[in-house]
Formats: sequence, C-alpha cells, structure tokens
Amino acid sequence: MARVCFELQIDPDLVDDYIARHSPVWPEMLAEIEAAGRRNYSLFLGAGGRLVGYYETDDDDAARRYLAESSVAARWEASMAPFFVDLGGRADQAATTLTEVFHLHDQLAAAAAPTESSAS
Repeated sequence: MARVCFELQIDPDLVDDYIARHSPVWPEMLAEIEAAGRRNYSLFLGAGGRLVGYYETDDDDAARRYLAESSVAARWEASMAPFFVDLGGRADQAATTLTEVFHLHDQLAAAAAPTESSAS
C-alpha cells in the first residue's frame, strides 16, 4: 500500500468557495475516487490557502491513469481549476507530491521485529 501526500495552493480569495464546493463533493466524483482505488482520502487547509491532501492506494499510477481517463473527474477538475494558483494541469494529475519521512506504524513495527542476532 502506498501513502500519498500532496500539496496545492488555493487562491486565498477563493478559500470559502473552495470549502463550499467540498460540502459535499459530487456523489459521482466520490464514486470515481473510490473506483480509482484511493481510500482514506483527506484534504487539509492551512493558512493562506495552502492545501495538503492525503490518501492511500495499492497502485497510485493506476489510480492516476483511471482518473485521467474519467469523464466525471475531467468535469470535476475543470470546475475546480479556477481555485488553484500556479498549477500546470489538472489538480488530480499535477499536484506536488510530498516525500514521507516518518510513519509511526512502520517504525514501531521495525523496532518490534526481532533482529537477526536475537533470532539465533
């Protein structure tokens, strides 16, 4: 499973409208996100329109391809395009991916795993 975090910039003057557009998201778009294989999907809004998103997926490349080919996702992304600043393409395809540097569960599991010397 891949954990994917990304960042986008919302026009600060449009933050309230952006939030309203997600309350709720179109049901058919929610279905497409799920069909693409993205789950545990969240968006977080910071100061000045900084948007950070997170989701989990088994195959992010396949999820991106699925959404790139989806007419529903194309309509959603076209309707959302005016909210984004300095974005070269659709938000679902052009967001800046962040690098994971720490994950609690992974480190706890590694610490709990027997070492080679303790296993003998």
